[in-house]
Amino acid sequence: MTNETPHQTPENEPSVLDLYKSVTKDWTSFFNFIRSLWDARRRAELNRALVDEMAQPEEPQPEEPARADHFPWRSTLALFIALVAQFSLEPQYHQASLGLALYIFAIGFVLWAHHNDEWHLPALPVFKQTPDDLTTRLIPFLLSIVLALAAFFDFGGDKFTLRNVILWILSLACLVYGLWLKTPKAAQESNPETRPRREKIIRNLLILAVFGIALFFRLYRTDSLPSEPFSDQAEKILDVYDISQGDYNIFFTRNTGREAFQMYWTLLVANVFGTGLSFLSLKLGTALLGILTLPFIYLLGKEFGNERAGLFALFLFGISYWNNVISRIGLRFPLYPLFAAPTLFYLIRGLRTRNRNDFLLSGLFLGLGLHGYSPFRIVPILVVIAFIIYVLHKRSSETRQQSLWQLIIVAGTSIFVFIPLLRYWISHPDTFGYRALSRLSAVESPLPGPVWQIFLSNLYKGLLMFNWDDGEIWVNSMPHRPALDFVTGALFIIGITLLIVRYVRGRDWRDLFLLISIPVLILPSVLSLAFPGENPALNRASGAAVIVILVGALALDGIVSALSVDKKRVYVAYGLTGVLLILSAYQNYNIVFNQFDANFKMGAWNTSEMGKVIHQFAEKNGQTDSVWIVPFPHWVDTRLPGVWAGIPNRDFALWPENFAGTLDVPAPKMFIFWNADLETQNALMLLYPTGTLNRYASSYPGKDFLIFMVEK
Repeated sequence: MTNETPHQTPENEPSVLDLYKSVTKDWTSFFNFIRSLWDARRRAELNRALVDEMAQPEEPQPEEPARADHFPWRSTLALFIALVAQFSLEPQYHQASLGLALYIFAIGFVLWAHHNDEWHLPALPVFKQTPDDLTTRLIPFLLSIVLALAAFFDFGGDKFTLRNVILWILSLACLVYGLWLKTPKAAQESNPETRPRREKIIRNLLILAVFGIALFFRLYRTDSLPSEPFSDQAEKILDVYDISQGDYNIFFTRNTGREAFQMYWTLLVANVFGTGLSFLSLKLGTALLGILTLPFIYLLGKEFGNERAGLFALFLFGISYWNNVISRIGLRFPLYPLFAAPTLFYLIRGLRTRNRNDFLLSGLFLGLGLHGYSPFRIVPILVVIAFIIYVLHKRSSETRQQSLWQLIIVAGTSIFVFIPLLRYWISHPDTFGYRALSRLSAVESPLPGPVWQIFLSNLYKGLLMFNWDDGEIWVNSMPHRPALDFVTGALFIIGITLLIVRYVRGRDWRDLFLLISIPVLILPSVLSLAFPGENPALNRASGAAVIVILVGALALDGIVSALSVDKKRVYVAYGLTGVLLILSAYQNYNIVFNQFDANFKMGAWNTSEMGKVIHQFAEKNGQTDSVWIVPFPHWVDTRLPGVWAGIPNRDFALWPENFAGTLDVPAPKMFIFWNADLETQNALMLLYPTGTLNRYASSYPGKDFLIFMVEK
């Protein structure tokens, strides 16, 4: 009996089976193989590609759901009915019964289409384990704790100083360095991007094009829309002025208290762009914050679907009336979605890949968000909910224990970032929490009814804001219209339906998280129990826009996939998509730049015109000490004209009982007052018989004001 040694395949040399798998995986590979039979160069390229493919195994790809190859007429009909349903809910029609009936039919067709494998959401990315040797750089980690404690105690003066800021930043740097996982080089290079260069160029061009459209919607007419500031902006300008004078507050107590991020950001914008302490600096600053949110919207789309879903999410979010308006007002509103998006992106990706670095990044953005806008304080609760949902869907005790440590990393990192405000909170709990408590409890105003009734009513209205009524706050919304345009609104309802169905069938925790995160993220609006008229509010619910628009983008990707199964229908798929996106962009443009602009001008006071008059007086006379504005109920904030005139730190108010005190002020003198204030007019004419009265013809209908001049 002879012992035969089996044939040994040389290392890295492909077998016949490997060759067969490689050339039959798609049509392009097959045709390249056929050409290689008579083309030596092609044959050499094929061999090199096959060796590379064996040496570098591909990252597991998500298994896309089966899709029927017939024309998806049920899906198409469902989309059409949903669009008509949402269109019937537009303010000019407001047909609630018709819209509800049509949506019921649309949902029925969506379920039918899903059952027949026509309409599915894009597959969720697969789970993977990032290599982690569980080591920590102990000395930097321990040093971070020491530095954080030193910074904490040094922040006791309620001010940022050079010393406590350096201690704080060093503690963060040491913490991140101590815990950061260095990915092995082999792991970094194991899955290179292998798509053709042409495809990568097209993808990058598409991303740039969509980002450019979003930039247009964010920045177009920033100087004139909105046209006028209101009292909240006056408070912000004064806070920024305080910083410019060396008063580096951690928390600003004006107007029931505000976190510091926007104030320092505005001062930076004012200095970089040379716009000064102005309304434009506020608007430009928040518009830029809205732009900074966009990359994370794209990444979230990829994390819950694919690159195409990310592009759809980027487009719909970038043109959205909801996000465009709150980014233009010049207040802290866009800070909620800005920090919610990366916090959730790194958290979800971290739980999927178990990458320690993602949890560190999630914690950093979570802590930064707490310095931004008070409604963000709901996000730490959502992070805990995400971990609970994740753990309940995992049976492995090892996974559950690991998730506890991951939660500790997120929470611990966010606390390090939160240290300055944490110190202030401990020292001044009433001031820090007053704004939230004034809405949640009877601190400022008695509750108008039982708590549970107000809450349920607010929650009901809050959930309807996306497709029905976004509230009555005219300064940051177009009142009593859906928060979403009719295309995104229809896609959102379809996306929610498909999410529920997929979760029921697949029990993936990420689907449940998306569903639960929406009511959680609108809670800052819903919990306005003392002032239920302030709910729904686009600003306090703006974090939910991240998830709501993402769900709509996933639904859009699903219909494109359904239509693209047959190569002959690809043009139909993208043609339909193009029409939908154009309709969405057109409506959002009209809402913001026409409807909102006109409605805002009707409600705003013409402080810019008063500022112009004051500026002209200053140019002629070299001073403004003898200029006053007489307050009148529900008229202008007398601090705002000074902002327009380049005097951001002066309130020009002069009450009638103090008129006599102006007699000692040298002329010329100027008094500005409301055109219906006859008492002021008579008092000034009695005090200054030689004075002259003029009426300023405002460009705002019905908002003329009177100017009383004293020349001698």
